[in-house]
Amino acid sequence: MMKIIYEDSEIIVCHKMPGVPVQTARTRQQDMVSMLRNYLADQGEAAEIYVIRRLDQPVEGIMVFARNARAAAILSRQVQEKSVEKQYLALAEGQFPEKTGHLEDYLLKDGKNNTSQVVPKGTKGAKAARLSYEVEKVILKSEQSAGIFETSCQSDSVSLLRIWLDTGRHHQIRVQMAHAGHPLVGDKKYNQNCPKGYMPVGLCSVRTSFRHPKTGEWMEFAADPEGKLFMEFKE
Repeated sequence: MMKIIYEDSEIIVCHKMPGVPVQTARTRQQDMVSMLRNYLADQGEAAEIYVIRRLDQPVEGIMVFARNARAAAILSRQVQEKSVEKQYLALAEGQFPEKTGHLEDYLLKDGKNNTSQVVPKGTKGAKAARLSYEVEKVILKSEQSAGIFETSCQSDSVSLLRIWLDTGRHHQIRVQMAHAGHPLVGDKKYNQNCPKGYMPVGLCSVRTSFRHPKTGEWMEFAADPEGKLFMEFKE
């Protein structure tokens, strides 16, 4: 459900699997915070865990947690100052006219429904959302007899994208890609073409870099997607 990539007295870097919540109030459902606290407690260490940036429950990838309040404050400040770098891989429906692109929209969050939507500039409460992407690979349904088209996607093609976020808004990649006409595979909230039944979203946080909160050393971590959709895409 999670893999620890790196740990020291200040931080823990993990690979969160799709379907695992970062933090939940639901009883009997394991989340990243509780699993890490239990892991530290089993080793006889202080079980403090602070969330720096979240990943949606159906999304997988690298997450960084702080182990004390000071480290959390320093890392959070780096996020606010946009000095933390993050890259994602995404599986988006359809083919893009250009290999590279940039999306800039204004997003408004609906807290009641836990969704966001693109709205006109100047809408009260809306925040700017910017990202850049590069198309790494395209698979056509006509060229693949099984895999992702058999179980997870009803489109005629799927594009593998590498995405760089300039801002970090609620559901940003999912909302902006859907608005651009390329919803993510498996995204029940924003992709009306999804088959019935639960599935992960075709989105993975694959790389992050930041300065260590104590030493100031520049650190970089990377991970390959391991979720069902990415494995199907490779088939």
